[in-house]
Amino acid sequence: MAIQQEGASIKDISEKLKLTNYTEHIDLSKCFIKVPDINRPALQLTGFYDHFDSNRIQLIGMVEYAYLHSLRDEAERHDIYKKLFSYHIPAVIMCRGLEPEENFIVEAEKAGTPVLGTTRATSQFEAALINVLSYELAPTTTIHGVLVDVYGEGLLITGESGIGKSEAALELVRRGHRLVADDVVEIRKINDDTLVGTSPAITKYLIELRGIGIIDVKSLYGVECVKDKQTIDLVIKLEDWHRDTEYDRLGLEDEYMEILDKKVVCHSLPIRPGRNLAIICETAAVNHRQKKMGYNAAAELYRRVQENISRDK
Repeated sequence: MAIQQEGASIKDISEKLKLTNYTEHIDLSKCFIKVPDINRPALQLTGFYDHFDSNRIQLIGMVEYAYLHSLRDEAERHDIYKKLFSYHIPAVIMCRGLEPEENFIVEAEKAGTPVLGTTRATSQFEAALINVLSYELAPTTTIHGVLVDVYGEGLLITGESGIGKSEAALELVRRGHRLVADDVVEIRKINDDTLVGTSPAITKYLIELRGIGIIDVKSLYGVECVKDKQTIDLVIKLEDWHRDTEYDRLGLEDEYMEILDKKVVCHSLPIRPGRNLAIICETAAVNHRQKKMGYNAAAELYRRVQENISRDK
């Protein structure tokens, strides 16, 4: 089930993109943006407000800035600022190191709209801003499990409590792979094809081992064994082995787990004493990568069997 986002904090966005705040009297932590799109208000500055997306962050680049300063009448510019900020836009960002004039700041503070600045080129900054907004405002859910980067593949290990997820993750870390999250994995759907998993701040880099307690993977094994976020490519579902249950032995058809309306390949892995989970997880990750590259061992076996049958006829 997706968690509804209240919006991304302008303060968080400002810190991530290292923006200058020109409206120091406005508390950025109380300002939010709820849509991941941006707008350049060139037409609006000329007075055309039909179809104006006032709920977006507004970017002002060289074109908009040059137009405003081509107007010699200060009162006319002031009227333009009043009308722009009357739409209660969430924020304005000045690019290329351009600085707003005093009347612009006055009207912004009256409306409670933050005015921020960056020295980056407008088009370059626009791409960076959309990327940050897409991440911050993405649909989010949490899953009980462990997320590990195995050979570049994001492996989400799920299963009942106490079945051995954390132990498998620790063994993978010892074998040179990287831990992203243990126990609780926060998952964001960045776009239709990409799920990104992270750890809650309170449990970041920590693993719980029954009988031992909490261990800090970053301190014990080094920064090369942890990772802040990882795309989710494959799910391994650990379950108790039952003699009467039939398990897939060929893998001709993939099974899927649905996360935030996106299907992710899922393997159900029965647990028995003596099975090396870390090696099996590594093999699953490499096999999944091989399938993405166009080779399927199960399909190759099926082809060989069909060739043998054809020859025997």
